[in-house]
Amino acid sequence: MERLGTGIGWRPEIADAIERMPGIDWVEAVAENVCPGHLPDSLRRLRERGVTVVPHGVSLGLGGADRPDEGRLTALAERAEALGSPLVTEHIAFVRAGGALTATPHLEAGHLLPVPRTRDALDVLCENVRIAQEALPVPLAVENIAALFSWPGEEMTEGQFLYELADRTGVRLLIDVANLHTNHVNRAEDPAKALAELPLEAIAYVHVAGGFERDGVWHDSHAHPVPRPVLDVLTDLASRVSPPGVLLERDENFPEPAELEAELASIRRAVEAGAVERVKAEVRAAGHAVAAGRPEAAAGGWSEVRADVPARGYGATPQGHQTGAAGATRGASGRPEHTGVDEARQRLGLAQAALLSALVAGTPVPEGFDRARVGVQARALAAKRADVVAKVAPELPEILGVDYRTAFLAYAQTQPMTGGYRRDALTFAERLLSAGRPGDVAARRELREWWLDRSGPAPRSRRPVRRLARATRKVLLRR
Repeated sequence: MERLGTGIGWRPEIADAIERMPGIDWVEAVAENVCPGHLPDSLRRLRERGVTVVPHGVSLGLGGADRPDEGRLTALAERAEALGSPLVTEHIAFVRAGGALTATPHLEAGHLLPVPRTRDALDVLCENVRIAQEALPVPLAVENIAALFSWPGEEMTEGQFLYELADRTGVRLLIDVANLHTNHVNRAEDPAKALAELPLEAIAYVHVAGGFERDGVWHDSHAHPVPRPVLDVLTDLASRVSPPGVLLERDENFPEPAELEAELASIRRAVEAGAVERVKAEVRAAGHAVAAGRPEAAAGGWSEVRADVPARGYGATPQGHQTGAAGATRGASGRPEHTGVDEARQRLGLAQAALLSALVAGTPVPEGFDRARVGVQARALAAKRADVVAKVAPELPEILGVDYRTAFLAYAQTQPMTGGYRRDALTFAERLLSAGRPGDVAARRELREWWLDRSGPAPRSRRPVRRLARATRKVLLRR
């Protein structure tokens, strides 16, 4: 795997600062925010300097029940080629559910949601990853995500699930140590155990990010400084393997460049501390081998994998399962545990649709879930929708003022998102107008003009310009 070094997530708000930062070996850009034919000048300049740019997708939904959308795969491939990237990355998550597969309404989460660690979900994910691998021009790496809740009836730990995924597909792993810490707080999962179960040789690179804790729940905000517990998980990982790359993620609430540089320095120190522990472990292992009269083992002990963590090659899974060429997992009896991925897709699709409906449409929470945690996630999704809609349609909070957020959260309780954030903004405005709101006549008139200007096939504000252009062309043709 190519050595990437130390990087930072490229965002337009800090693009200029990133260009001036010392020691930046590579950057990662959100794939959906990059247009292949019109790359931002900052990214072009970074590429010309030899800085690697990796597109990081957030909307493919590889963990969903449906097969990956061909259009989204094509778009991701185009971005990889336009950026000259050595790989592309996505998430082990589902972002939408329902539709034709389950004969239920199509729903969008607008967020990365966890997949159940079950055989059904693993079979579907493996096939989806293979489809994506065939469509992409460069290797794919997939990221573990943070979660506020757990699925009932899970059959594997996170480490086991990721191991089998890498074992069956050969996909690389993007390990987010902040997400491991999040799952430690929210789901009582031990990060060290997860790291011990991972196929360390499959790691493509590592994410580091900040968050905050409120009422016993850790929120992976990407808007706060990286805390010490996350750096400790990074040190633990670096004590087991030398990560090819480590990247700081920051998505909003951007601090001064000096603070970002200080965080990058802390990340480098955490990796260096882990490397020291790894070398110590290798020296101890070599010494034990010599003392036991096995000098050949000592000579082979100088590897990137920590000596006190058993190394496992592809082909055998942590649970003692074997994998078949068709992707069906075989148990101790050698018989396929699941023979039909299509049936698994339907079962998974129904489960994900029921959960997402509870999160975004206010339907009952499915049996077995922690209702309080699902409620926390539902409120978080509504708050994120309000924030993103305010960014893609900044006129709405300007028109509605302090009432915008309250009005939008009330709308989001019963109106799920079905067509992206821009469509969400239009539907929100339409609902307000249908209810005779806002109460202020001038504000309601302004909101109606805004909605009419954007709901037609072409913005009304551009129509007079187009009519003038057509008239001008007619006059010129007469001459």
